[in-house]
Amino acid sequence: MSQASEPRPRRPSPDQERRRRLTFHLVFLAMAVGLILVSNHLGQEVVKPEPVSYTRFLEGLESQAITEAAISPDEIVWSEMTDGVRRDFRTTRVPGMDEGEVLSRLHAMGAEISGEVPSEWGWTLLIWLLPLVFIIGIWVWVLRRFSSGRTQALSFGTSRAKIWDESTDRISFDEVAGVDEAVAELREVVDFLQNPDRYLNMGARIPKGVLLVGPTGTGKTLLARATAGEAGVPFFTISGADFVEMFVGVGAARVRDLFRQARERAPCIVFIDEIDTVGKTRAGAGSPVSNEEREQTLNQLLVEMDGFDSSAGVILMAATNRPDLLDPALQRPGRFDRQISVDRPDLNGREAILRVHARKVKLAPEVDLRVVAARTPGFAGAQLANVINEAALLAVRLDRPQVTMEDLDEAVDRVLAGLERTSRALIEREREIVAHHEMGHALMGMLLPHADPVHKVSIVPRGFASLGVTIQTPLEDRYLLTEAELQDRLTVLLGGRAAEAVIFGETSTGAADDLRQATELARRMVTQFGMAEGVGPVALEEADDRLVGGGAFSRYRLSEETARRIDAEVLRLVEEAYARAVELLRTHETALRELAAELREVEVMEGEDLVRRMEDLRLPIRGRARTSRSRLQRGQVPPGPPRHREDHLE
Repeated sequence: MSQASEPRPRRPSPDQERRRRLTFHLVFLAMAVGLILVSNHLGQEVVKPEPVSYTRFLEGLESQAITEAAISPDEIVWSEMTDGVRRDFRTTRVPGMDEGEVLSRLHAMGAEISGEVPSEWGWTLLIWLLPLVFIIGIWVWVLRRFSSGRTQALSFGTSRAKIWDESTDRISFDEVAGVDEAVAELREVVDFLQNPDRYLNMGARIPKGVLLVGPTGTGKTLLARATAGEAGVPFFTISGADFVEMFVGVGAARVRDLFRQARERAPCIVFIDEIDTVGKTRAGAGSPVSNEEREQTLNQLLVEMDGFDSSAGVILMAATNRPDLLDPALQRPGRFDRQISVDRPDLNGREAILRVHARKVKLAPEVDLRVVAARTPGFAGAQLANVINEAALLAVRLDRPQVTMEDLDEAVDRVLAGLERTSRALIEREREIVAHHEMGHALMGMLLPHADPVHKVSIVPRGFASLGVTIQTPLEDRYLLTEAELQDRLTVLLGGRAAEAVIFGETSTGAADDLRQATELARRMVTQFGMAEGVGPVALEEADDRLVGGGAFSRYRLSEETARRIDAEVLRLVEEAYARAVELLRTHETALRELAAELREVEVMEGEDLVRRMEDLRLPIRGRARTSRSRLQRGQVPPGPPRHREDHLE
């Protein structure tokens, strides 16, 4: 049976709910009164002394069964022990009683005598108070459970949006950097919220919805909060996952309640993070993967976006890194009218982001954030913030008064390759293999004309499976690559395996990740870039450009013959690059051995040191590596970050 045909749970009406609560209170009150009366009766039966005549007291004196007695001006309370059973009695004191004789007889039989009758007020109060406290405690607990259950079962439709108080936690565009184009687009939204009459008088209609699209960590949520902070309006924030529950209709009710609250506090901004959770494309009729609750929630969101007027001052903003999943009806004009791309920052943007996060950090005078920005291409804002924080933690750990460039360099390496694993001790044979492997990568990076220059070579284990790393620094942010540049990149990837073959005559498992990257790059050259003569300049793999943040989504439309030719061309490209690397390393085998031996001793070799050693060995430094060297000599900033990382399998 499909989900649509199942009966939905009916929610009680408000009148029914009030009657239920009243019935609950009355029943509980009756039970409480009954419990108090029963406990009081039992207390009286068990604790209160039995009232008897004065004659019964005299009989006790005669039988000498009295063990305790309390004599007051008004009454006598005593205890008797008969056959091992204690019984308590009380009687009114008779006028004219010879107190001296009574005391003498009690003393003679060894009874314990006191002059005051024990007060029963404390015990009586305890009898009444304990049940009352117990009942009140249960009542409060039940009410809380009832309220919690009501919130969960009867108030599912209440919106879970959080409201930021911008008066105490205000964020402005001054705290947003690296996304100048997005900020410029959002300033128009701020101006509308502050001066709506300017647009209404012109007859312009402000976008009802603004969709922020970009990879994870690029600051989409920060941009939305900064927009609200600049406008000085309330900011409702909620995740798309908060709308979806197991009960059908709950998400739609929460959407209605969210927009109701927004209208009451207009002008305001409503921000839905990860909207792809609730805004996925709806399945067709009869689809086995349909989700009625999510689709009802999406339908209600579409209705609300159609129903509210942007002139009321409610702006809906949303963020996603999967715009390909969103329903087309959600992205049409009139709903999310404007889509703003929030991409990873360029060199200037990274520097600006680093300066924002370094405001509260004590930096040494020699720190140049431009250099750090150049080393981190492809980093998002969250990663750059992590670099600054890691550097500050390192400075504290080393008891430094300020954060130095050394701390920042190590922080970048940590974010790129992971923490150093100094506890992972390699045997001497493994250290030798890793040193030659990494130096093979490094030499390819310095000898090839189109390869990015080497920034650092290390054989210190990092992260989970990395036994060494070769870090390259591009000279600039690159958006296009030529066939020659891709071939050089293939050769660099296979330089480690080639070095092992040249020096040891065999290869190890350390090149597993190199082979994976090289094969993937070669396949893209054949199927996407048309760089294989045996296949031709045709697109055989379709990449979905709408997918943001990595992870290519591809579809193949291939015959068996075409697939065979693709595999043959991929193999040819990889084999040619490998043969090229082997030939270069055999030509410079002596230098490879010397540099690898030096790397084994120092464990970490900086790019400048590698350049100097290559000049001492009279090795030709070509292309980008030579350009990078000349820039260093002129004191210019080397613009680039670690681009190549080598993982080794244990």
